[in-house]
Amino acid sequence: MFETLGNRLTAVFDRLKRRGVLAEADVGEALREVRIALLEADVALPVVKDFIAKVKERAVGQEVVRSVTPGQMVVKIVHDHLVETLGGDAVAIDLAAQPPVPILIVGLQGSGKTTSTAKLGLRLKDKERKKVLMASLDVHRPAAQEQLKILGAQAGVDTLPIVPGEKPVAIALRALETARLQGYDVLLLDTAGRLSIDEELMAEVAAVRDATRPVETLLVADAMTGQDAVNTAQNFHARLGLTGIVLTRVDGDARGGAALSMRAVTGQPIKLIGAGEKLDALEVFHPGRIAGRILGMGDVVGLVEKAMETVDRDEAEALALKMQKGGFDLDDMVKQLRQMRKMGGVSGLMGMLPGVAKVKSQLADANIDDRMLKRQEAIILSMTPRERRDVKLLNASRKRRVAAGSGTKVEDINRLIKQFLQMQDMMKKMNKLGKKGLMRSGFGGMLPPGGLR
Repeated sequence: MFETLGNRLTAVFDRLKRRGVLAEADVGEALREVRIALLEADVALPVVKDFIAKVKERAVGQEVVRSVTPGQMVVKIVHDHLVETLGGDAVAIDLAAQPPVPILIVGLQGSGKTTSTAKLGLRLKDKERKKVLMASLDVHRPAAQEQLKILGAQAGVDTLPIVPGEKPVAIALRALETARLQGYDVLLLDTAGRLSIDEELMAEVAAVRDATRPVETLLVADAMTGQDAVNTAQNFHARLGLTGIVLTRVDGDARGGAALSMRAVTGQPIKLIGAGEKLDALEVFHPGRIAGRILGMGDVVGLVEKAMETVDRDEAEALALKMQKGGFDLDDMVKQLRQMRKMGGVSGLMGMLPGVAKVKSQLADANIDDRMLKRQEAIILSMTPRERRDVKLLNASRKRRVAAGSGTKVEDINRLIKQFLQMQDMMKKMNKLGKKGLMRSGFGGMLPPGGLR
């Protein structure tokens, strides 16, 4: 989401870091470029003005003059204020109330409200170990209630039985009573949306709020809509009193201004972000980590957490043992490719690693992306089990057969084999580290010298 903004800011700060001493004019010039970058990223003008004023006030003071590396100090000041603008610390969903805890999900039609409700239900069930009931109050959009029922079945989260013709407030009260009687911890109420804000929509949602007294009122907003999302947040907050924001489609080509602006204009935190279409693609919004990603500092903590969630420890240890014995084959490589995809693919992992923003364009030029991972997997799966165990069997005719079966070219087969052999060489060198050293090396061991080719 923040790639364009991050690239612009990184370029500005790289120039600052090369200078031994910073004059006020240098800081002023850099902040003008920061201002342009923020405006181009769709950040609201009042937020930009406040941001630049506060950064300049701190950047031209004694703390920079006394700094050994003033350019780096300016980056730190911008980073710290970026964290403040995004909300400071991560804010969790408030579940500190008498069960069942009602959570009201609001937003415009098409913002991803129903899908986000199911994602939140799955997250609360799996990570918070809560018994969750979901209820759709959307009686206007065709099949909206059925959609939540289907998503609930996929997520393994209960949904309120549908009663045709029932009004939203009546559904909400029935859901609350059902949740009380059946011992649910959390009740998620998915309200109706409109294409635009109108009085009928606000009156309906306000009536549901008054009837259920939710602990949380969460606005689901589409990051792709930019300033429209900010205006939507202002209107909903003024009428309903939001307690938090769920930002969807942050994995799309959004410029990031909505995230920077919404916290500032509503005073309410962004609590969760939707980073993909799958039901488990809902993450806690960590302002510090997001600021780090914007400024090219990466998010190593997030990377470790993602690895802990997705990596099967027993499988990883078995693979490490196999590597030690020199038995790494193409079947093992497929498992590693799938593991990378589960962790967010090439782009997802690169966004979390520090200092890799500058090589993203090189990766793009080399066609190193998630499609490449899928293509490599298709090539390996088109081989016979014997060929996957011993690549030396792949003569010219076999390579042509594999290329035809995987929809690729012989050149792609050769490139994959070369990469695999390089990885095997790496494994032999890593064997000298022992099992513990191998486990510490993690995914770095996947990359051959000089990177993927």
